[in-house]
Amino acid sequence: METTELLKRVRQIEIKTKGLSNNIFAGQYHSAFKGRGMAFSEVREYQYGDDIRDIDWNVTARFHKPFVKVFEEERELTVMLLIDVSGSLDFGTARQLKKEMVTEIAATLSFSAIQNNDKIGVIFFSDKIEKFIPPKKGRKHILYIIRELLDFKGESLKTDIGQAIRYMTNAIKKRCTTFVISDFMDNKDFRNALTIANRKHDMVAIQVYDRRMAELPEIGLVKIRDAETGVDRYLDTSSKRIRNLYSAKWQESQEHLKQTFLRSKVDSMSVRTDEDYVKSLLTLFAKRNR
Repeated sequence: METTELLKRVRQIEIKTKGLSNNIFAGQYHSAFKGRGMAFSEVREYQYGDDIRDIDWNVTARFHKPFVKVFEEERELTVMLLIDVSGSLDFGTARQLKKEMVTEIAATLSFSAIQNNDKIGVIFFSDKIEKFIPPKKGRKHILYIIRELLDFKGESLKTDIGQAIRYMTNAIKKRCTTFVISDFMDNKDFRNALTIANRKHDMVAIQVYDRRMAELPEIGLVKIRDAETGVDRYLDTSSKRIRNLYSAKWQESQEHLKQTFLRSKVDSMSVRTDEDYVKSLLTLFAKRNR
């Protein structure tokens, strides 16, 4: 993408997604994603009813009377975006490519994060780690992320979600909230990596898919290319049996994905490229606030 066109697209994305963050997501994001927990604030003298587990024994010994630790919620978050840049994201038959919707969702979450004074970082992945942008704050950092989202080209077309999750788990030492944004077209099992990551971090899965991944139109003989392997094959879409088999395979893969998230205890949402991702995000936030 040429520099002028890229800057124009960055500005368009900023205007749209920053507006969504300001007007719609501000409160919901704040309450849906908590801080890292309770941070030590100060000590004070023990009062009747205080939890004895909070007694600071060092201070108590020094002053010969009981003191307790006072904690307050540690609001500042580190947010990580794990962005799939494999070949299958360059596909779309309706309103936009999967990659374009991924970019908008990531930008919206980014602006929501900096409004909340959170740091945000990005890991672009295919079947390897393509790029790591360390977490930082500020509008300048967000605009850099959006430029990369729009213009980044991965070296590999394939996908390995498990490897990306393991890398994030090792790279980010303190607890963070991580959004894995992908179409989840990965034949490898990543449940174990996701389960382990969710014990240390707050993992959230966002699936972006196209309607033609779920169903075939009746348009006769068509050539289909696998974007990640480059393999072509022909399908006779005039055959109801072929169309039903295609849909059944999609439903099977979706059920497997659903079970992966449930067993890993990971919140998730799924949105189609011709649907409104704003509603899906709000539903996700509301689910976490229950």
